[in-house]
Amino acid sequence: MGRVEGVIARFTPSLAALGRAVPGDDADELTWLLFRQDEVISLDQALRHLTHKAIRHRVTSGRWRHVHRAVFVAHSGPIGPAQLRWIAVLAAGPGAMLGGLTAAQAGGLRGFPDLAVHLLLPAGRRRELPQRVVAHRTTHLPERDVLAVGQPRRTMPARSVVDAAQWARTDAEARAIVAAGFQQRIVSEEDLREVLDRMPRLRRRKLILSVATDAGGGAHSLAELDFLTLTRRAGLPEPTRQKMRYDATGRRRYLDAYFEEWKVHVEIDGGQHLDPRAAWADMRRQNDLWAEGDRVLRFPSWALRAHPAEVMAQLRTALRRAGWSG
Repeated sequence: MGRVEGVIARFTPSLAALGRAVPGDDADELTWLLFRQDEVISLDQALRHLTHKAIRHRVTSGRWRHVHRAVFVAHSGPIGPAQLRWIAVLAAGPGAMLGGLTAAQAGGLRGFPDLAVHLLLPAGRRRELPQRVVAHRTTHLPERDVLAVGQPRRTMPARSVVDAAQWARTDAEARAIVAAGFQQRIVSEEDLREVLDRMPRLRRRKLILSVATDAGGGAHSLAELDFLTLTRRAGLPEPTRQKMRYDATGRRRYLDAYFEEWKVHVEIDGGQHLDPRAAWADMRRQNDLWAEGDRVLRFPSWALRAHPAEVMAQLRTALRRAGWSG
């Protein structure tokens, strides 16, 4: 994307997100098209409203910029993520849509900064694409996997998360994407399973299904998933995840992992627990559980990775002292 490279020094919100004024009732079709597409337009679209000469004049006068072989941006300001998505889709041509992590982000997924724009294209499509656009081709894209509303076109949330996981650079990144999809309520286990059932040869299918099963059972964060994996490897009982309890004030609380038969509760502390207010809330909840007779163990999330054997040894000791015979 040579000519657009200089204006992507930093990403900015789309023009629509900056409160761009809605065109008036007397606006022409071209104005409305540019509004819907975040001021990005293809040459074919522009020629339905303007002559070649009029397009060249807009470019030479600086009103428009030629950002790809047949794609223009109709303003002189910085280009943001929403416009990059339009540039990618219009450059790829008919049938192209946002896919994977890009589609998931457009649908609200947070926490995975990625400068690339991921596109899903028909298997036979071959076109020169802008830099930072990653093309993925497929022969399997039923209508149920395509979002019926919203522009530019993109895959449905469940298909987006599944594709993002199979295209991820590492297994750890794939697990994080699926877990975040559940944690942020982007997907459900039922929706993910429906997509996986239709894609038996999917890359990382077993890993995605495993994370979806555990996340659907209540283990939403990566630390909770790591803890669950460790307990299974250690031959310990399976805990209940995100079990609801009421504290002394009657408020609902959710336990990270609860070995109900032995009343052993495990809390996994992430970075948010360093905040004094969050720490005090955790202490109150822990005190309530101790008062009811539960054994409460707390582990920082980093300890699950750095000292897994020690974590499991302490948990095994607590379970045995609570009556587990394993």
